Amino acid sequence: MKATQLLLSLALFGGYCAAYAADYEVPGRWPTEKAEAWYALQPWLVGCNYIPAHAINQLEMWQAETFDPQAIEKELALAQSIGFNSLRIFLHDLVWEVDPAGLYGRMERFLALCDAHGIRPLFVFFDDCHRPLPKLGKQPLPVPAYHNSGWMNSPARDVATAYANGTASERDQARLKGYVQETMRHFKDDPRILMWDLYNEPGRGDTLEPGLNEKGEQAPFGDKSAKLLLDVWRWAREVNPSQPLTSCADGSVGKQNIAIGLANSDILSFHNYNSPEKLEADCVRFTKMGRPVLCTEYMARPNSTFAGSLPILKKHKIGAYNWGFVAGKTGCIWPWSSRKGKNVDHLRKTGVVCDDITKLPEPEIWFHELFRPDHSPYRPEEVEFIRQITKENRAK
Repeated sequence: MKATQLLLSLALFGGYCAAYAADYEVPGRWPTEKAEAWYALQPWLVGCNYIPAHAINQLEMWQAETFDPQAIEKELALAQSIGFNSLRIFLHDLVWEVDPAGLYGRMERFLALCDAHGIRPLFVFFDDCHRPLPKLGKQPLPVPAYHNSGWMNSPARDVATAYANGTASERDQARLKGYVQETMRHFKDDPRILMWDLYNEPGRGDTLEPGLNEKGEQAPFGDKSAKLLLDVWRWAREVNPSQPLTSCADGSVGKQNIAIGLANSDILSFHNYNSPEKLEADCVRFTKMGRPVLCTEYMARPNSTFAGSLPILKKHKIGAYNWGFVAGKTGCIWPWSSRKGKNVDHLRKTGVVCDDITKLPEPEIWFHELFRPDHSPYRPEEVEFIRQITKENRAK
């Protein structure tokens, strides 16, 4: 991004002065011309934030004992059938820590399945959303009627806090750097991978024992994530993968986190769960920044819908990744507000859990997701709409 465009972008997100911009720039960003040339070679990117229905979080998706390529293959075939050509996939540092080679083997298997179905994923390394203290091993059962009762921070919130304070152990610092760099080096020239998304929504929730506000959200971690986020950008640029890099702007919490994403992303990305009018405004704002753009999260009924969002994103040539696919353990058919006033740990201790995803309750209006566990569509007209708007992709 040219200096004038960068300063304009920063002004739009909080009025930063020129002195700040230099602090956030990491050498190695793709020139605008390279980013545009890369994007011109892609079809219109349409897909979802994907986790298998049988997995409650990133750990359950990727751990050896619960990785299920047969179930994943069926869901990827379903994604291909409606015109999805890309998926956003979350990794987890703890899975890498105990068995990097095993994780890479499972990623290779996953990539082969994606390739067979014409799908190119973008992988996400870190995430500040939801549960703060991940643990390896058997993952918790879902709490019914509770949005994302088991999704885990990466890194754990105590590690993230220590990193922000400059007190992280040498072991944790080396582990997080190794997770990013060794993973990238292993796949840096793999054409099956679309992109790397370095950090999902840095600055979200800020408590070790989540106390929720009136929206059912943790208090924000904010720019405490900025030190790690900036270091992740440095680590990634040292590897210099063939694939482009991003970290989201809108969707992050904290002016520094937003500015770091804007100053360094090869392909800009943002999140929008709002009305079509607000999505249109965001699309205009981001496209004026002079780089290709992805909307890596959208669609939260009833305000944000496929019919309301996809035509706008397609018009602006912005990649579109809704949250969720097949309803399952994450419980994302329930809204964020379903967490309000509930203590998920207490509910689990008292046995308010479900061990069969086919028996999980449904709200009248689903928040996220497209299909039931048996792969029947929640709203057949939505699925048909997606098939029609992606028809040109499937014809190529």
